[in-house]
Order: sequence, then C-alpha cells, then structure tokens
Amino acid sequence: MPVIEYFYSAHSAFAYLGSARLMQICADHGCTLRHRPINLGPVVEAVGGRSFAGRSQAHVDYYFGREIERWAEWRNVPIINYRPTHHSNPLELGNGLLIATAEAGGDVDQLAHLILQAHWRDDADIADAAALAPLVAALGMDADDMLTAALSAPVQALHQRYTQEAIDRDVFGSPTYFLDGDMFYGQDRLDMLERALTQPFKPTNWRNPSVASP
Repeated sequence: MPVIEYFYSAHSAFAYLGSARLMQICADHGCTLRHRPINLGPVVEAVGGRSFAGRSQAHVDYYFGREIERWAEWRNVPIINYRPTHHSNPLELGNGLLIATAEAGGDVDQLAHLILQAHWRDDADIADAAALAPLVAALGMDADDMLTAALSAPVQALHQRYTQEAIDRDVFGSPTYFLDGDMFYGQDRLDMLERALTQPFKPTNWRNPSVASP
C-alpha cells in the first residue's frame, strides 16, 4: 500500500484547496496518508522564506485576493473573502488535535478536511476549543478528551518533532507531500503526485544526454 507523507498546517489555505483532491487520490490508489502537522513559521523561515508581516502589501493582497481565489474557483471549493479573521492565531491546538486524533486511531483524514474547511470557509478560529469541539464530535469522538490530549506534552512533543523533521527535510511550506522520499511542494503538484503513484519520475526520460550536467 503506497504511503504519502503529508506535511501541512491546520490553517493552510493551499492545504485546504487541495484537501478534497488529495483524499480522492488516496481513495483511488489505496494510499495511506501519514499526517505531519507542522508549525509553519519556523519551517518557512528555515528555507529563507518571509512571514506575511515581512512581505509587501502588494504581495499579501495578491496572495489572499487573487491566487487563493483563483485556485478556489479552479477546484470548486467554497472560500471566504480575503483572509480569515483569526489566521495569525497559534497553531498548537489545531495541529495538536490532528496529531492526537491520528495517535488515537481516529479519522484524521476527515478531521483535517473539516478543520481546514472551517477556517477557510466559515472563518472559524482554530485556536478556540469551542470552534473545534463540534468537528470532533461529528466524527464520534469525545471532544473534551481529544482537545485535552491535543495540548498534552506527548502530543506537543510530536508537533515539535514533525516541525523539525520538515526543517531537516527542506520542506518549503504547506502543503508538502512525500512519496517514496520524493518531495512534491504545493497542492498544484497533486496531479504530478498522482502520476508518480503509477509512473515514478525518471529524470533520464526528458534530459538531453548530449548536454552535460552543471
């Protein structure tokens, strides 16, 4: 059974935009999705990226006002206008809830989609336990127990471990997928990821052998 490692944050716009497509790929190809929720800021900074606070207003407006909306239309995914109200809030609870659910053997695939959707469609604050509790309950889990587990020391240690693993593996941002150690960055690479499940990429298929490598 193929395994896709899925590095993302619970508030990631592009993880949301690609979520339904990713789940369909996994269903079609019998893949196991190995969730690796990360604290996105340190990962982006480790590869030289800038936080939104450090970007120009023109860049921010393009990102939230055009790029996300175009992909939402392309994917036929409902989305709020511009930027979620609570987008800058901490990720420990949202990411921790996903990790705790995976550790408990719950339906983390579905919960991940619900959390991303709540943030980007419904403008929910995923740092607020009251906003997350109904999502957990909808999957038949005890919300109080899972939300307590989300902030527990063992779960937050895994959160830090996944974040460090992303840094060590030169992950650029969220979402990033690995298949057999090969990295696919961004939900716009999902078609390539799906192709790789049946036809792994071989550089020699397209390189001109008469041109020496640098």
